[in-house]
Amino acid sequence: MRFWATIRLAIRALRRNKLRSILTMLGIIIGVGSVIAAVSITTGATKQVEDKVASLGQNVITVFSGNFTSGAMRGGWGSAPTLTVDDSDAIAQLPNVAAVSPEERDRDQVLANGLNWNTLILGESPDYTQIRNWNMASGAMFSDQDVRSIAKVAVLGQTVVDQLFPGENPVGQTIRVRDIPFKIVGVLEPKGFNLFGQDQDDTVIIPYTSHMKRVDYRTFVNSIQVEAATAKSISTVQQEINSLLAGRHRSIEPDFTVRTQLELAQAMTATSKVMSVLLAAIASVSLIVGGIGIMNIMLVSVTERTREIGIRMAVGARARDILIQFLVEAVTLSAFGGLIGIALGMIASQIVSSATGWPTLTPFVWIGIASVSSAVVGIISGFYPAWKASQLDPIDALRYE
Repeated sequence: MRFWATIRLAIRALRRNKLRSILTMLGIIIGVGSVIAAVSITTGATKQVEDKVASLGQNVITVFSGNFTSGAMRGGWGSAPTLTVDDSDAIAQLPNVAAVSPEERDRDQVLANGLNWNTLILGESPDYTQIRNWNMASGAMFSDQDVRSIAKVAVLGQTVVDQLFPGENPVGQTIRVRDIPFKIVGVLEPKGFNLFGQDQDDTVIIPYTSHMKRVDYRTFVNSIQVEAATAKSISTVQQEINSLLAGRHRSIEPDFTVRTQLELAQAMTATSKVMSVLLAAIASVSLIVGGIGIMNIMLVSVTERTREIGIRMAVGARARDILIQFLVEAVTLSAFGGLIGIALGMIASQIVSSATGWPTLTPFVWIGIASVSSAVVGIISGFYPAWKASQLDPIDALRYE
């Protein structure tokens, strides 16, 4: 009973100086609000990157021609065409490989319906839509038989449909690529832009054999898209591909590069995570400043209420009761400031999202961290003033003017 009476007394003391209490909480409010807003914005950005990586497909491994990291003559993607369809077939035989698609790519002008459009021409296998987790909006993906027969068939992305067949269903109609007619057998569902700002829907997909033997007359492929059977097997499949191709190509330095979707996601989210930690660290400075402000005000309060403390002690209050009273005042200031800061931080992140179009996401764990942090700041900053008040001599306190 004595404990709750002490708490009520502490809250009553805070209410006597409302303006001072609010100003004291301001540092905590700004600190917690800044942390919540910063974390919400950076977490939303990280989630957006992860969603865009996921839109590239599930458990995807990409094998590129050329070596990014070794050799005297270093090159990027496709700098030295070294991959073949036979490499792709060999990879397809590996355990834990669910799907494989040799990939040819070029940009070219396509014509249809009296219109023309410059777009990305992809040569793929029928497994491409499975690897990319890409559904059909209408029609169907071409078949293995179309690949074997070097068929002149095509699947269009939505952007190409909008440019060449506005308001029409293009399935069954014909487009021309380098004056070669291709029958449209399907249209892909819209995917939007990828991580690199490229429109994924601005594409025409044809069998890789048709691309190699009818469009570009190549014997090598630019890359090979691979889907691991499970997320846990990605690293294993990556190692097996490296070993397989190293044995097949027998070059002094690897003339290929194997990258996983996980590596891409980690690379793309690394900056967001660093920014999240940096912004949270900067915002945490406000929490420290707020804690110093609470300690300062509580010390002033102890000095102002010295006579009150003496009277309480004279009528039976123990040192522990005085300690609890002032500690509760400090924790109450900090806790209320933290709650207000959380609410204002979430509101601020939503305002930023509405104004800029950036996605925001407030993790519940950070709300908990902010709440606990504000309470801890209150305990730490309030303990010394509370202890100082509890150690006052009742006689001296009663004499204090």
